[in-house]
Amino acid sequence: MTISHNAVYSFLKVRDQNRDRPSLFWEGLPEDICTSLMQQFSVLWTHGSTAIEGNTLTLGETARVLELGLTINGKPLKDHEEVYGHARAIDLIMGLLQKLRLDAEDLFNLHRCVMQKSPIDSLRPVGNWKREYNGTTGVQKGRPLYMEYASPNDTPKLMNRWLRECNRKLSTATTRNRALNVYAWIHMTFVRIHPFFDGNGRVARLIANLPLLKGGLPPLVISAEHRAAYLDCLWDYQNAVGIIRVTDRLLVPDSSLNTFKQFLRSEWNQSFELIESAHRQAAARGDGR
Repeated sequence: MTISHNAVYSFLKVRDQNRDRPSLFWEGLPEDICTSLMQQFSVLWTHGSTAIEGNTLTLGETARVLELGLTINGKPLKDHEEVYGHARAIDLIMGLLQKLRLDAEDLFNLHRCVMQKSPIDSLRPVGNWKREYNGTTGVQKGRPLYMEYASPNDTPKLMNRWLRECNRKLSTATTRNRALNVYAWIHMTFVRIHPFFDGNGRVARLIANLPLLKGGLPPLVISAEHRAAYLDCLWDYQNAVGIIRVTDRLLVPDSSLNTFKQFLRSEWNQSFELIESAHRQAAARGDGR
């Protein structure tokens, strides 16, 4: 393991007195309740995002790995490493809160975290754009259909455009509706390009939360239980708009995008419920504002 379980919650230390930093959604809570809340988010976020990609650790097992550093008997070492890597990636996201602009290296660092134990392959680099074609298979009208993402040659130029537009949107999540639109834009355009050979979904679900956190809102966590509905949203949009070329619009309007936003809104409710529960706990013992 390249990271100890004692290090995976270092993002909790961002509760400093720097007046220039953005407001954080846990402000006003006692430190112990805040710590518990952020640990809950880390476990839910990590479990959901890794399980969507096939990780076999349950929610409870993920919590025990992150909080106690346990090794779960009968579960692959790879699954433990994925969990640690994702928790470290959350730490990186929290570290980006005070950064005004993202660059490619920020994305590469996130990719290195979520793919930290991948074998070295010159055609499938970790921490760099893909060098070979990738795609996904779905079903259309009862028949399997393979759909390619952006070509390796188009990817660097597309990601330069993506970064410019993403940076314009980072500080616009000032309300829930605006935040939801920004999350959907970042997430869907990133997976439409699919700039890495693998790990794109995990990076998309991480980076799309950055403007929400900058806006003082909690992360939007997609649960493993709703994996099928989530993947259907991505497939339906990709299938509707087709492969992206270097001069195409990054996000093409389509009714499937509205379906995706409705799905995201429903998933986000869990985050606000956790925060409300934390404030009720603080109020019950007289610690709330």
